[in-house]
Formats: sequence, C-alpha cells, structure tokens
Amino acid sequence: MSGADVRVVVLAGGLSHERDVSLRSGRRVAEALRANGADVTVADVDAGLLATLAADPPDVVVPLLHGASGEDGALRDVLGLLALPYVGSVPRGCRVAFDKPVAKTVATSAGLATPSSVTLPQTTFRELGAAAVMAALVDALGMPLMVKPARGGSSLGAAVVRTAAELPAAMVGCFSYGDTALVEHFVTGTEVAVSVIDTGHGPVALPGVEVVPDGGFYDYSARYTAGATEFFAPARLPSAVLQACSAAAVSAHAALALRDLSRTDLIVDAEGAVWFLEVNVAPGMTETSLFPQSVTAGGLDLGVLWRGLVDNALARGAC
Repeated sequence: MSGADVRVVVLAGGLSHERDVSLRSGRRVAEALRANGADVTVADVDAGLLATLAADPPDVVVPLLHGASGEDGALRDVLGLLALPYVGSVPRGCRVAFDKPVAKTVATSAGLATPSSVTLPQTTFRELGAAAVMAALVDALGMPLMVKPARGGSSLGAAVVRTAAELPAAMVGCFSYGDTALVEHFVTGTEVAVSVIDTGHGPVALPGVEVVPDGGFYDYSARYTAGATEFFAPARLPSAVLQACSAAAVSAHAALALRDLSRTDLIVDAEGAVWFLEVNVAPGMTETSLFPQSVTAGGLDLGVLWRGLVDNALARGAC
C-alpha cells in the first residue's frame, strides 16, 4: 500500500484545556501527510467518533490530542479495542509518562537526575491546613519552587515561585487544572527539549532545542505566541552536554516504554548537570512547537518523518 492508498485519520481537538493547540497540531500534521501522498481526514473526538471509525476504518490513526484525553492512554486503549493501527506510544507507557510524579520515579530508577519534589493532593491542604503545609514545603525544598499539576501539559496551571508570599496563589492556580500538585525545587539553568523518534531502528535523539522565553518562564503564552520565546536549535551548549541531554532523553523514552516519538524536557544547570523534568508522548506540532524545530535542526522533513511513522504503524498493525 503506498501513495494516496494510505488512509489516515488524524484525531485533534478534544475537550481538554489544550484543545486549541491540538487543533493546530492536527492541521499541520494533516497538511504534511497530504503533501507526502496520504489521504488524510481530521476528526474531532466526540460521541460519533467510534461509530465513524468502525463503519469506515482508516488504515492508520494519528492521535494528536493533548491533555488527559489524548495522553493518559485511554483513547489508545479504545483504538486497540477497535483493532486500529496508530502512531505513538501504547497505553501503558502513556499512563506512566502522563503522571509526572510516576514518570520522575521511573526516570530516577533509570539513573536520571530529577529535582527533589513532593506530590500533594488538594485534600492535604484542607485537612492539615494550607499555611502549615506550605511552610513545610518551603523549609524542605527551599526556594525557588516550581508548582504544576501532576497531570497535564502546555504549562497550564504551572508557576515558578520565588518567595513564600507567592506560593498560595501558585497553589490555587495549580489546583484549577487538577486536584494534585507536583511541587519541586526549581533548578535554575538552560531549558532544553530533546525529541526522540524511532522509525524502526531504535530510539534516536534529535538536536535539542534551547528555550529562552522573554518573560523568564516558558508558560502557555510563551509556548504558543509567536515571538514570545527565542529558540536555538541545536541548543547553545558544549558538545558533551548536548550528548548528555540526548542520552537522557533516549533513556527516558526507553525506561518509560514509549514508542515512535516523544519529547523530554530537561534543565541544564550552571555546572552542566542534566536534570530530567518530564516527558510528553504527544508533543505539539504547531508552528512554535519544539518537536518540529528539532526535526528541522536534524535535517529532516516533518512530512517525510510523519509519513514514515504512518507507514511503520501500518506495517506493525494493531497492537
């Protein structure tokens, strides 16, 4: 099967807070695949989707949903029930990667350094007293802190806390996007995103992208507003450090049992040490997203890469 004979459904949209990003990612990948001979339909996730897929099954599904609906493994479980081949990680890997505290534990077991942290549900603050819990956080982890939802992406609900007075507002913002918070020591340094691809010969790291947001924090606005962030691909780091970043991303991809593609977010501190932060199994594909920048920096074409991932999924079959 080749050319336009390959029928692909790109899933984009959904009901998460990252719906708009997902739609933009879906449109871009759909256009890239069409330019490489695939017959592509973009579909939203709604009550009619499963009936549509079952009535006229595509050859391959490309899930490009961000947030819980597309990254917690549930949708991929359903695609498995329908025996539809798809691009991306299997449900087990998605569930582990999407839960940031669990992913940090797996990364630590694989030998990666990750900032010290505490994971606390909202009920802990109510039952033990918010002031007492926050004081304990500051004493134990020190300043500055990173506060973010334990599950979710695009930095929604995330904030850097530099003084104890900023912590209450950061916790409120975090809990507006989830009922469990990951509070970790904020490592100051160079933020680097390393994308990993596996086109059938094992996971390979693409050039790391250095992220320099104008406001100092790579939040939702900095991610998706053109001109709000400077990017350098490859990152402006010594060769040995870049190699360490690549090795960390490949190790995380393997340790979390991911498939096809992922993006690992890292911090390189002033001493050149590499710190693992989190992994994304459905990285953004918009014009300002990091994965496409890595692809370009690696001398690859986004459409050709995605066509290769689709062809591999087709050959692999439903699993």
